[in-house]
Amino acid sequence: MNYELLNPLRWRKSFLALILGGIVVVWFTFIDTYSIWARIELNQRKAELKEKKEQLKNETQVLKQEIENLETDPFLLERIAREEYGMKKEGETVYKIKEVD
Repeated sequence: MNYELLNPLRWRKSFLALILGGIVVVWFTFIDTYSIWARIELNQRKAELKEKKEQLKNETQVLKQEIENLETDPFLLERIAREEYGMKKEGETVYKIKEVD
């Protein structure tokens, strides 16, 4: 019979090694600054920011197109000035009509 296996000091060392290994795994998975959990969260945040960047890029293109249209089309500029800002030409009378439900 092998008495080394029955030696309590052997059990304790292996048990301590198992506990230490568990602590190291938990540390690198959840607690450390560069833990696996933190990296997963950062990668998710990175994907969200890339998506937001693309969305803002598209909005910028639309706004640039609107600016270009306003600079080249005087009738569009006049229509927006009349409808949105209530402007009028000299000598012109504007009547506001309220809709009744």
